[in-house]
Amino acid sequence: MMEANQPLIQISDLTKVFYTEEIETHALSGVHLSIAKGEYVAMSGPSGCGKSTLLSIIGLLDTPTAGCYQLNEKPVENLDFAERARIRNQEIGFIFQSFNLIGDLTVYENVELPLTYRQRMPSAERKKRVMEALERVGMAHRLRHYPSQLSGGQQQRVAVARALAGKPSILLADEPTGNLDSRNGEAVMELLADLHREGATICMVTHDPRFAKHAQREVHLFDGKVVAEEELHKLMQDAQV
Repeated sequence: MMEANQPLIQISDLTKVFYTEEIETHALSGVHLSIAKGEYVAMSGPSGCGKSTLLSIIGLLDTPTAGCYQLNEKPVENLDFAERARIRNQEIGFIFQSFNLIGDLTVYENVELPLTYRQRMPSAERKKRVMEALERVGMAHRLRHYPSQLSGGQQQRVAVARALAGKPSILLADEPTGNLDSRNGEAVMELLADLHREGATICMVTHDPRFAKHAQREVHLFDGKVVAEEELHKLMQDAQV
C-alpha cells in the first residue's frame, strides 16, 4: 500500500511532438510533474497549452515522444497497447466533458461496462461495485434509465460513478463541467470535492479559474511547459500585446 504524500504519478522531462506533413507541433516540452496519493490537482492554462495532451498521457490514452512517466512507482511510458489498456482499466478512472455514456445501455450497464473487461471479477462483485458507485453519486434510483432520459448533470454523475466503480488509483477529469450550466457544474465540483475528502486522488483539467480553486494545487501550463502562476499571467499578457 502506497503511503500518503508518496508520488502516485511522477513525470520527468516529458515531451510530446505531433507530426503532420512537414510540420512539427511541440504539444509538451520538458514537463516535470508529481502528484501524490490523495492529492487534488487542477491543470489550467490557455487553449492549446497542452493540458489535455498531458492528461491523455497520464491516462495512458497516448504515449510521450520522450521522457519518463511512473505510475505507482512503475515505468509506463513505453508499454505496449494491451498492457496500457489493462493498467488503464484497473488504475485510472476517466470523467470526460462529453460524458461518453453509451446511449443504448442503461445507467447500470454503462457503469458496469468497464468492469466486464476484468475477467476474474465475479458478477456479484460487479453488481456490488456498480450499486455502491451509483449510490455514492445519488443516481441509484435511475439505474434502469437511459442517458437520453437524464439531464446533463445527471449524466455526468453517472460518468463519475462509472469512473469510481473500478476503484482506480486516480480519477482524471477533462473539463468535467464543460457541457453543464453553472448550477450543475458547481454540483459536480462539490461531488469531486467530497470524493477527495474521502481519499480520492484527482487530476482535473479546467479552463475555468473558479473551478480550479476547488483543487488543493494548481498546475499552470503555457506552450507545453509547466510555469508558475505569476509567469503564466505575464506570458498571457505578453501574448495579447
